[in-house]
Amino acid sequence: MKRIEFIIMAVLLITGCQNKKDGNATQNTALPVEVATPQVETVTLTREYPGYLDADASVAIVGRVNGILLSSNYTAGQRVKRGTLLFVIEPTEYKNNVTQAEAALKTAVANLEYARNNFERMKVAIESDAVSRIELLQAETNVATYEAQVSNCKAALSTARNNLEHCYIRAPHDGLISLSNYSTGSYIAGAGNPVQLATLYKDDKMYAYFDVTDNQWLRQQQRPDAIGKEEYITFTLGEDRYFTRKAKMDYLSPDVTLSTGTLRVRAELENSDGFLKPGSYISVVLPYEQISNGILINDAAIGTDQLGKFIYVVNDSNTVEYRHISTGNLINDTLRLVTDGIRANERYVNKAILKVRNGMKVLPFVAK
Repeated sequence: MKRIEFIIMAVLLITGCQNKKDGNATQNTALPVEVATPQVETVTLTREYPGYLDADASVAIVGRVNGILLSSNYTAGQRVKRGTLLFVIEPTEYKNNVTQAEAALKTAVANLEYARNNFERMKVAIESDAVSRIELLQAETNVATYEAQVSNCKAALSTARNNLEHCYIRAPHDGLISLSNYSTGSYIAGAGNPVQLATLYKDDKMYAYFDVTDNQWLRQQQRPDAIGKEEYITFTLGEDRYFTRKAKMDYLSPDVTLSTGTLRVRAELENSDGFLKPGSYISVVLPYEQISNGILINDAAIGTDQLGKFIYVVNDSNTVEYRHISTGNLINDTLRLVTDGIRANERYVNKAILKVRNGMKVLPFVAK
């Protein structure tokens, strides 16, 4: 009898030790996973729009006279000051025209002076019947004729001087100058139709142009504190978004484009360093809504399957739960707004989401 009791006790002891060993083995083999709890912040929702930059003004530098292009007095692509001499077109013919016009004007003025003096003498002479009425009228007509001639000569002189001035083409304002469209020695036929020689960009101030959908704009109007203020309108330049600058909206088109359902918007920004170039493509970021107590999680912790976006939540018993979520904007390049699927006090698998599965026991830890 005692032998039987001893055998039973031995079996129970061995079984208990085996169970304890199996329990320790299960605990020791649970996968350590990094977990985190969502960040809760006030979030401003934004939307990106493609756009482009344009200079404050781009002026075509043109030749308005005929002649040989004698010189191009600038370095292409460099900044020039207002009044800088850019091109010279052969001026000899136009200098001669000015000289001739000045001489013709002097002759006309002299003739007018003589006609006026003669008319005054005729008015005195007619009182004593020394001249006829017809002669007086002829003298008066001569005065009017020479007055018209003087006016014509002044106009001709003004035109000749303008043409001569057009031989010396200067920068109308500060800016960047493009390559010349003509080489030195080329014949410029600009008298009939002006010929574009180059383009000057006034780039100390730039404008960003983009289109906003009409529905977006209606939502935006619910937040008058956001739109139109410099700190709320930003744009990025380059594929890697390495350049970001803020701007201030200064124009909204008065009508909606029917074919696209959009409104044209323009934002003004300073470019005193000349870094920005006209024609650059940009991404414009505009806010449209603000959410209080927004739930943010690490974007890298979100997976995608046939049902959409999902995360793994770790419950109080350290068991992994698959959870489908609804997501919103990416915030600060790393955090994703979650609109449904997780509460602020829940833990989610922050890393190694490919190593866990639904119902799996884990050893959660928080990274320091």
